[in-house]
Amino acid sequence: MLLLERLFSMPKVPFNKPSLVGNEIKYIRDAVSLGQLAGDGTYTERCQNTISQLCGGGKTLITHSCTAALEMAAILCDLGPGDEVIMPSFTFVSTANAVALRGATPVFVDIDPVSLCLDPSKVRHAITSQTRAIVAVHYAGFPAGVDQLAKIAKEHGLFLIEDAAQALGSQFQGRPSGSFGDLAAFSFHETKNVISGEGGALVINNPTMWERAEIIREKGTNRSQFFRGQVDKYTWVDIGSSFLPGELIAAYLAAQLEVEPAIRARRLSVFDAYQDAFSPFEDRGQVVLPQDVPDCIGNGHMFYFLMRSQTERQTFILEMKARGIGTPFHYVPLHSAPAGRRYAKTHGSLAVTNRVSDTLVRLPMFYDLGSDIETVIAAAIEVLDSNWSSSWTGSAPLMPRKPVPSSASVNRPGL
Repeated sequence: MLLLERLFSMPKVPFNKPSLVGNEIKYIRDAVSLGQLAGDGTYTERCQNTISQLCGGGKTLITHSCTAALEMAAILCDLGPGDEVIMPSFTFVSTANAVALRGATPVFVDIDPVSLCLDPSKVRHAITSQTRAIVAVHYAGFPAGVDQLAKIAKEHGLFLIEDAAQALGSQFQGRPSGSFGDLAAFSFHETKNVISGEGGALVINNPTMWERAEIIREKGTNRSQFFRGQVDKYTWVDIGSSFLPGELIAAYLAAQLEVEPAIRARRLSVFDAYQDAFSPFEDRGQVVLPQDVPDCIGNGHMFYFLMRSQTERQTFILEMKARGIGTPFHYVPLHSAPAGRRYAKTHGSLAVTNRVSDTLVRLPMFYDLGSDIETVIAAAIEVLDSNWSSSWTGSAPLMPRKPVPSSASVNRPGL
């Protein structure tokens, strides 16, 4: 009975909630009045120009999802049977699916214990004569190690694809995410910083891929060339699919993109508040917070911590749920999934991947979180305190390190 009273009396704070941040409704109405609901209209062009500016100038094509962008990338790299693509196992299924759909083999290697991104040293050892590409997944919005991965790719004549689904607006060594690889895929799913419900984008930094990218996105036709007057008719010239979103999606996205700096700043402020609130629990060895990743400036996409065991993580999730707060774990490693065992292979130990997957938990993070952050923090502190035991002798998580710097030491856009 006490548990039921808690469930119905405490405020409900979801893990994620999509928000209106500006001119979304206005732009959707305008798109309807313009008379073109199919894609490649006024708002598509506006989105593509803005994303290109945010990502360092590469040409951009918006897509109906990040999954679509990754599938386009796999086609553009001419992946096929016998080819191998190195990537982390700690990622969403679309990263590997795009490769497997072409008949190529995902090769899973371990992640770095600080950044939780692909470990460049492990990548170097996994390269074989069959390797065609490396996929760098920017976990939690941090493009860590991407400079080393770009160097490795260049040395071995490999394509570098950035799975930057979570990383719009983040930076590495002063350069924006999406500017390092031949190709970069972004997501605008409703759980991301900038959203359109479903949506994505492919940034093309390799100029030799641009013309074909347009064709692949338009079902394998040269339709875009036709509308520019470059050919007198359009026809089927390559493989492709219907990767283009409609104008209503683009209109919603355009409104979000124009206030991306404000969205990022608000999420970073939430990130900092969490970091400050839970630092004492890291000091006493109960959790490990996101770490200071050299040369990286994040975008506030996610806040997580690692707990001491899977059991403690599950207890935390259930206790927070009882208080009406959503705190989910994240990826089940792809190498342990049925399709991962069927279509992919691993190289070396994936000990860090397994440990992170077992112990990572995420806290609510969305634009309209507002004062509910105080509810989340108070509840989490209560749960952590109630489950603390200084005599706990279980297997400790990755050793605590220097936390990510607060907003006082990072230049961030204003609200």
